[in-house]
Amino acid sequence: MSSKLSTGMRGLSSQVGTETSSSSEDDIDDAFSELEGPEVSTDAVQDKKNTFEGNEDELVSDPDLSDDDFMEESSHDTLGLSDTEADPAEKLLTRKKLTSELFNAIVKDPNSSIEDVLSKWVEEGKELGKQEVTAAILGCRKRRMFGRALQLSEWLEKKDEFDFIERDYASRADLIAKVRGLQSAEKYIDKIPKSFKGELIYRTFLANCVTSSNLKKAEEVFNKMRDLDFELTAFTCNQLLLLYKRLDRKKIADVLLLMEKQNVKPTSFTYKLLIDTKGQANDLTGMEEIAETMKAEGLVPDLTTRAIMVGHYVSGGLREKAESILKEMEAGDLKENRWVCRVLLPLYASLGKSDEVARVWEICKASPRLEECLSAIEAYGKLKQIEKAEAVFDKMEQKYKKISSKHYSTLLKVYANNKMLSKGKDLVRRMGEKGCRVGPLTWDAMVKLYVEAGEVEKADSMLQKAVQQNKMKPMFNSYITIMDQYSKRGDVHNAEKMFVRMRQSGYIARMRQFQSLVQAYVNAKVPAYGIRERMKADNIFPNKALAAQLARVDAFRRTAVSDLLD
Repeated sequence: MSSKLSTGMRGLSSQVGTETSSSSEDDIDDAFSELEGPEVSTDAVQDKKNTFEGNEDELVSDPDLSDDDFMEESSHDTLGLSDTEADPAEKLLTRKKLTSELFNAIVKDPNSSIEDVLSKWVEEGKELGKQEVTAAILGCRKRRMFGRALQLSEWLEKKDEFDFIERDYASRADLIAKVRGLQSAEKYIDKIPKSFKGELIYRTFLANCVTSSNLKKAEEVFNKMRDLDFELTAFTCNQLLLLYKRLDRKKIADVLLLMEKQNVKPTSFTYKLLIDTKGQANDLTGMEEIAETMKAEGLVPDLTTRAIMVGHYVSGGLREKAESILKEMEAGDLKENRWVCRVLLPLYASLGKSDEVARVWEICKASPRLEECLSAIEAYGKLKQIEKAEAVFDKMEQKYKKISSKHYSTLLKVYANNKMLSKGKDLVRRMGEKGCRVGPLTWDAMVKLYVEAGEVEKADSMLQKAVQQNKMKPMFNSYITIMDQYSKRGDVHNAEKMFVRMRQSGYIARMRQFQSLVQAYVNAKVPAYGIRERMKADNIFPNKALAAQLARVDAFRRTAVSDLLD
């Protein structure tokens, strides 16, 4: 690692600390957002731990993540991993784009158990080898059908004729973590034969700890890997950077120094994380320096990295720089680079460039791809051109006969952002009439819809009813959106209720919830007895902003007035 990068990153950590201590509100927003600046993708980031399979809304966001590919990208190579050679057969399966007959059979028969599908497959005289089952597992992963993938993996492991290798065990552990949680995955890992319990197993588990924002367990796994003398890889370091970026930015410098000491070369993803962290701290000069260092190391910023920079330039008011990068991203003839259009649309909209949005959409309009439609809906929503957003949605619905709730939710978000409650309700009814399964992603959009319309209690009751009826885990953001509204009102009772419901749903306590909860006590002007002890029990240590909040609700704090009264 170059000394330039190392020095720059040390500056990054101290800079973030300085920036976030400037004001209470900025500290809250900055310290717990995860890539909230630029909106790179229109897909909602999806929860990695939902236990219900076969649902388009199955995996919905867990932490405070924005709609981008960071979490997806960080975990994409967990099993293949860019710094190890993937199994040639698995590479071939990936290149074939997962055209597995068995996977297609599973999708076509969603109401049958995996055992029934496999039995029927064998009865029809079809071969059921490891390669076919592995391809089906990969297909299920691609569709986020983790429950089905786990059942296939369990079936595969039970068959004595198929030899399990470390990659198979790692895949199984990963699926258990996603479906049943970290504790179950850890128990499974303990049972894996020692000869197969290598670095791949542990880094797969580490990635799931990071996805779950479990700081304590992630550090425990990392230290275990060090104790076992596994080689330190860029993937492992990137996982820690991603975690610390979200939860404890002061530790970013420690990871970078360790990388320098162990001669671990930063990857494109490393730079992407650091560029975004600088941008979130509003250190745009530092962001540019990291981008230049990245180029000097022979790494060209990809489309997502440049989109991130555009987002931060827009937020920082540097419109000319944002537009300059957008023109670079176009790279000439957009008709030959159609894949760029879906990224350009919402970014031009964030600049208020309605003419540019129209120009890019014109290229796509004759035969739009699904992702381009979603980006155009999002873009026109940002521009408050609701009729145009609706026209794109109608076009998408006509071309793609069966669209999922995820696609409906894109327009639903537009209605929510523009406080169009009636239209939002009509769209949800339309989803029901089309036989579309309504899940956590749709609930989240509905929560925002009601909250923006000032109907917080309705949002609360709707979410509670949805959970009771469907037994599915809502998004983290759904809870925190309602909780923040109660907090603003100083409604301690309902803020505490939401805090409990989040824990009951399986979300571990983190600083974000405590900030909202403590603010409820601040606004109610009542002391919060035992709040520090509750935080300590959850291993939560306050930053400056939260410490200032806690001081205001300390039942035993002394002031000049109290001293006079005494």
